Amino acid sequence: MKVFTITTSKRTQFIPLDSYIEQFIQETGRKNGIVCVYVPHTTAGITINENADPDVLYDIEKTLDTLIPWNGNYKHAEGNSPAHVKASLMGSSVQIIIQNGKLVLGTWQSVFFCEFDGPRTRKFYVEVIPTQ
Repeated sequence: MKVFTITTSKRTQFIPLDSYIEQFIQETGRKNGIVCVYVPHTTAGITINENADPDVLYDIEKTLDTLIPWNGNYKHAEGNSPAHVKASLMGSSVQIIIQNGKLVLGTWQSVFFCEFDGPRTRKFYVEVIPTQ
């Protein structure tokens, strides 16, 4: 397992993680298996989506802001309830197949770290699970 640290620069930010994940896969020498990417934060998430057109990430961010506005009537005293809700919707982990040492992703897909309460310094974990 490897722990990576990244620094976000905005309250909401989507950071592609493919290069980090691929680097770790190369370090392990595994050619086939499953990689698990996990985010241990309650105000950040992880997702797989398109990385070809930046408008897709813009649309995701704006839709989440519409559904979960920052100025809602929330009870959580820290004032970051929307970040908690958004992180829960995205989820805290993804699993991707590894074949011949490469991530099996669709043509336009990438794995994204989803920051909802930045800027912050964050961690994410990557583990390769071997298959036969």
